[in-house]
Parts: sequence; C-alpha cells; structure tokens
Amino acid sequence: MNRIVLGAIAALGLAGIGMFWWQGRAEIEKSAPPPPVLAGEAPVDDALPVADVSGMQGPAPPEASELTREQQRFFRYDRNRDWRITRNEMLATRADAFRKLDVDGNNLLTFEEWAVATSNRFRAADANGDGELSPGEFAATAPKPKKRPACRC
Repeated sequence: MNRIVLGAIAALGLAGIGMFWWQGRAEIEKSAPPPPVLAGEAPVDDALPVADVSGMQGPAPPEASELTREQQRFFRYDRNRDWRITRNEMLATRADAFRKLDVDGNNLLTFEEWAVATSNRFRAADANGDGELSPGEFAATAPKPKKRPACRC
C-alpha cells in the first residue's frame, strides 16, 4: 500500500515539475530576440503572403488514378500500405470467420466444429430437403455483394 501512495506522490511531483519547467521555457522563448538576418537575404516581413495565383505557372497536379481490381484486393490485406503483405496482415482478415467457426472458443478448430458449420450451411441451402443441391440451390449459397454506401462528397 505504501508503494502505491509513494508512487502516486512521486508521479504528481514529477508532473508539477514538468509543468513549471514547460511554462518557464515558454516564457524564455517568447522574450527571445528575433533571429539575425543573414547577408544577402531580404528581411522577413510579418505581413501575410498574397494569395493571388493568377500569374503563377507550374506543373499540373497528378491525376488520381483508379485502382485495378487486383490492387484493391492487394490493399485489403496490406494494412500499412508498405507494398508487402505480412503473415499477420494476411491472417488478420480471417480472424472473424475463424471465431465464428470456433464454437467453444479455445482457438482450436476441430473437425467436428467445421463439420457442424458445413452441415448447417448445407441444410440451409437445401430448400426442398432432398439431401442434394440443385444448380439453383447452389447459386443461392454465393455470398451476396455488400451494398456500398452512397458517396457523401
């Protein structure tokens, strides 16, 4: 208990010292003289720059290009955009699907857990209950495309 109290007092003391040091340093910097003007440089004017760009010329900004489907698929895995997919980045996208199959939550997917999920999925797809999937029933098992929200540009 004493360690907790002493730790809290020490933390408050260090925070107070830091605040006084920070405030004192700000006062010194505020009253510091301006930097000297070097030879050959024009003196710095405190006025704001003019925003008239009518006479300026230069290269056009780069055009935004659409990503190909393969690039979009690649960037779904490449979370930090370093153009390399690590093992952790690849597995992170599958974690939610794994957790749905791992019924007992022990982070081990047994054959029984997989078989039950697959059997339930087959039973849900078999609309007429004959134990076989027709091409129409199988087509109904395809994942539905996600609706994209309207652009709020």
